[in-house]
Amino acid sequence: MDLRVFNIPRYLSVQPLFTDLSPAELDRLAQGCVLRRFSRGEDVFRVGQRCEEFHVCVTGQVKLFAVSPAGAEKVIDIIAPGQSFAEALMFTGAPYIINAQALSDCLLLTVKKQAVEAEIASDARFALRMLAGISRRLHGLVHDVEAYALHSGVQRVIGYLLRDIALDAENHNDQPVTVSLPVSKATIASRLSLTPEYFSRVLHELEAAGLVRIDKRDIHILDAQALSNYRSP
Repeated sequence: MDLRVFNIPRYLSVQPLFTDLSPAELDRLAQGCVLRRFSRGEDVFRVGQRCEEFHVCVTGQVKLFAVSPAGAEKVIDIIAPGQSFAEALMFTGAPYIINAQALSDCLLLTVKKQAVEAEIASDARFALRMLAGISRRLHGLVHDVEAYALHSGVQRVIGYLLRDIALDAENHNDQPVTVSLPVSKATIASRLSLTPEYFSRVLHELEAAGLVRIDKRDIHILDAQALSNYRSP
């Protein structure tokens, strides 16, 4: 992608946070944005650095993670194209409390704090959309904590596989559907607070039960409703 011809106002206009902004407002906000390329494995930010901006993933994927005192890595979230991150922390004036690293070659749109504050000052609706986005992220994190505390490892893996599949009679959930793992099994396992070995063992258990078929990173779900109802023996 040629960054010289990338139309930042047009890109912003299709993002949920910015869809109601006028062309003039989008042009003004774009002045406070920077396009940045990151190579796979490159840090976007590290714990302790000042947070003066938030980011929108344009292409590629970004891993948000923490590292324990013993050096163990815990994946908190995986950011896909179209998703944003670090909005909440940007308003606190505090440094980053987690790390962000490119999982693949990626392009990020960085939105400066000053530009966001200027739009909030001129349009209260923009502030409400920012709050709604932050609330959705918080709701997702609360859901994750609930899953870690109350759901078994098998239930967490099944929940991950079915996260984008609507389970109802009208969607014919007895028909095969394919889920492609977007990142390595080790990264997904960390995201689910599981070991890579346990994650792989659960996948093979589900395959042995006739619920899925594994083809490298493609997981073919043979019956989504039956998978949802599965309980490990």
